[in-house]
Amino acid sequence: MAKKTLQKPKAFQDVFTRKSRDQKTTHYCPGCGHGIAHKLIAEAMSDLGLQDRSTIVAPVGCSIFLYYYFDCRSLSVPHGRGPAAMTGISRVRPDTISISYQGDGDLAAIGTSEIIHSANRGENIAVFFINNAIYGMTGGQMAPTTPLEMRTTTSPRGRASETEGFPIAVCELISTLRAPVYVERVSLDTPANILGARRAIRKALQAQADRKGFTLVEILSPCPTQWRVDPTKTGEWIRENMHPIFKPGVYRDVLAETPSRPRPERREMSDGEMYALLGIDENATIRALPTGCEDFHLAYRFAGFGGQGVILLGMLLAQAGMASGYQVTWLPSYGPEMRGGTANSSVVLSTRAIGSPMVAETDVLVAMNGPSLEKFLPTVAPGGCVLYDSDPIETPPAAPDGVHLYPVPARDIAQQAGEARAANVVMLGVYAAIGDLFEEEVLADALRKAFAAKKGAVEANRRALAAGADYARSHFPCPAPDRPGVMVK
Repeated sequence: MAKKTLQKPKAFQDVFTRKSRDQKTTHYCPGCGHGIAHKLIAEAMSDLGLQDRSTIVAPVGCSIFLYYYFDCRSLSVPHGRGPAAMTGISRVRPDTISISYQGDGDLAAIGTSEIIHSANRGENIAVFFINNAIYGMTGGQMAPTTPLEMRTTTSPRGRASETEGFPIAVCELISTLRAPVYVERVSLDTPANILGARRAIRKALQAQADRKGFTLVEILSPCPTQWRVDPTKTGEWIRENMHPIFKPGVYRDVLAETPSRPRPERREMSDGEMYALLGIDENATIRALPTGCEDFHLAYRFAGFGGQGVILLGMLLAQAGMASGYQVTWLPSYGPEMRGGTANSSVVLSTRAIGSPMVAETDVLVAMNGPSLEKFLPTVAPGGCVLYDSDPIETPPAAPDGVHLYPVPARDIAQQAGEARAANVVMLGVYAAIGDLFEEEVLADALRKAFAAKKGAVEANRRALAAGADYARSHFPCPAPDRPGVMVK
């Protein structure tokens, strides 16, 4: 006689080793619905054979530690951005079962734009929306789904439609769109309804396996701690307070008449195609580095006011780096004003694979104004160098130990070269001459591409580049760099 063994689904960790303590239980409050929802999703993943293909995104909220429990690929993203992240994964990896697990604050508040547009595009993702009508993790504030007259820490007299608006009904909203193929609201208030939730979750995931399109299951879930309700009474609370507003049921189901989408053929881009995409001549000779300098990893930051060309400066260096055969990342950052606001860009050049475009410690800083120099000078690593425009910065702050400062009257040099706006390119010329990483023609080619739509600007900027290089050779006569790309006096 067969013996039935009750155990956790395979898609759930048997022991929660990612937790630092209490690795046998979840971190959820007694009576919380997240544990039930997790179990139902993990069961469906296991029973449908989707565990190894699944990627699930954890929300910002009580279930932010979802990855403690699921034995599949998982990731965390900023608040509300789950559908956007899973859209990218679904498109790049079409065989992935892409799951976005979100709460009412995560999906219906800060993430409204992401969920609406992902649904409207009919992305191949399954969304599981946990609606407990309140912000659970952050202290019981009013959520977009909080019922009228319900008291929370931010609506102590009860939610009023005149001031806080009405609860947002997500299933009704999503089902008005043409692209979603399956939208259902379920409830965790009774064992029978939990079985209904189980069926809906399986249906949504099977639709992903069949590549039918966008699916969403809204799950009415208890939060006894923030509701201040005894865990044994939460089912009654859901029926009395949530079912009248959020009626369980199927709001859209066109799965039967929706054909499966063909899986796009995946292939690796050839080197030639990559070079063509980046506008680089694949037959160009890669410059050999000096002996002993074949291995390096450099982090740059270019900073100044908006309009001083620091974003362009980073882009020019990145373009030259790619043309020279280096691994490259470029990350721009700018303030709200198009002109006059603060701006900076980070570039990483390396002979090795680059793990992240983020730059915390800088090897080379180019500062075009005083505030930028003061802000980023402390981030320069010992042995690093700083170029700054000495026209607006007459008295620079003291440099950290081991950091070398290079004053450059970039604005004056640019004016003498006939292009007053090219102070940024002057700085590039100074660095190129002393940093000894690029052939002059490589930088000139980067300029030609950057100013392709402004033919008259190419020659003026080439003069500024050459003027900067000449200034460096005459004012900073120094031996070859201790390491490639970093100038030392």
